[in-house]
Amino acid sequence: MSTTAPSDFARLRRLHERGAYDAATIHAVLDAATHCHVGHVIDGRPVVIPTLHWREGDTVYWHGSAASRMLRNNAGGGEVCLTATLIDGYVLARSGFHHSVNYRSVMCFGTARLVEATEEKTAALKGFVDRLFPGRWDTLRPPTAQELKATAVLAMPIREAAAKMRSGPPGDDPEDLTWPAWAGVLPLHIAPGAPQPDAHVTGGLLPPATPG
Repeated sequence: MSTTAPSDFARLRRLHERGAYDAATIHAVLDAATHCHVGHVIDGRPVVIPTLHWREGDTVYWHGSAASRMLRNNAGGGEVCLTATLIDGYVLARSGFHHSVNYRSVMCFGTARLVEATEEKTAALKGFVDRLFPGRWDTLRPPTAQELKATAVLAMPIREAAAKMRSGPPGDDPEDLTWPAWAGVLPLHIAPGAPQPDAHVTGGLLPPATPG
């Protein structure tokens, strides 16, 4: 993807100082996000689907059922907007109008293609699993031909993208700083819980290392 300023369509207008367009920032947000939303148009109507994603270089991937009309539409040559967001904290101010959130978000624009070659699809799905749990793919039963046939993998080269982020304390008006209400940041993060093995796990098998 280009590291230059994006087109007028993708350029941030409001609070533009929070924006970034370089590949390193875009990649970092995509890699840190647990999921994304893919927006497109079907028969003239907007549709947004939540899904899991992964990235290889300047290409972002997602997957689903080969029978999904939404994924077929994604691969049909239309424009796609993929967004990912992380909420890092609630920002509490002394005025309701200055409450906010600390966040990292990215919007990626491009045209998706269907990954059809078996070797490429298998490698992409391996990247998906190992992104969440490094090294796990090689411990699993290999996928069957039917499983691969029933799964659609979409690849979208990132044509252009924009990140937008906020961090730090609230921005209260100076005259409100003595108002007797607590102000500050309540951090948020996703934390895995204790593993819950199913009834068929045999002795000695350990769960994968948890991400994050």
